[in-house]
Amino acid sequence: MQLRKIYTCFPGGKHKVLTMSYDDGREYDRRLVDIFNRNGIKGTFHINSGVAGTPHPGGEGRIPLKDMAEVYAGHEVSCHTVNHPTIARCPIEQVALQILEDRRALERAVGYPVRGLSYPNGSYSKEIVELLPKLGIEYSRVVGDTHDFAMPENFLLWKATCHHSHNLLENGRRFLELHKTQYLYMMYVWGHSYEFPAQDNWELIEEFCRMMGGQEDIWYATNIQIVDYTKAAKALQFTIDADKVYNPSALSVWLSVDGQTVEVPGGALMNI
Repeated sequence: MQLRKIYTCFPGGKHKVLTMSYDDGREYDRRLVDIFNRNGIKGTFHINSGVAGTPHPGGEGRIPLKDMAEVYAGHEVSCHTVNHPTIARCPIEQVALQILEDRRALERAVGYPVRGLSYPNGSYSKEIVELLPKLGIEYSRVVGDTHDFAMPENFLLWKATCHHSHNLLENGRRFLELHKTQYLYMMYVWGHSYEFPAQDNWELIEEFCRMMGGQEDIWYATNIQIVDYTKAAKALQFTIDADKVYNPSALSVWLSVDGQTVEVPGGALMNI
């Protein structure tokens, strides 16, 4: 019997995904969200709920909690702790409260479960990483760049491709040129929206989003959408003959089966 060649794809049968990740919830996020929206790009915004709505001496302050559902509509709001401590130095009970109370405030603001985090000041420990799933956190971003496009081995230690000031356009062009469909590729960009006015380079993110938007082979997703889809894809159940597949999740999952794109709807048992 000849074995079949079955690959997991991203939604629509795509093999590339782009996601953006921005911290601190400053008012400059409004302009950044507008840039994303005009180009069909999705972002995740990591918020410190305890300082939301406060002024900032260096410029525009932080977005109030009451505005977040509207400002970040179509994107993802994620945790960044209540007030941005260096959590590896904190008592573990306080770390738990920093995350849980941040979740509580953000969920009340946006109206859905908040399940992600970026480590404040890039600070974490093995103990904190092990704690996160017990607090309902399913991914967390660390500081640093990989400058590659691989999927993460551990979503709780998720390192981005690059900060937007670190070879963004060069990395974007490399990403667009990836055409080997036997691989899954991810480009993950991180930063802070206040860095654009500080460095007087809003045109950088404008150019990047124009270049990356509207690509037929790219899925545009938030951080949690990538996590959820990956879990759904891994949950698929195949017969040994690979002639049938059952999808126990609610999400559709796309496959490449001997070169043909197949959608497996949520809850479906189907022939492939």
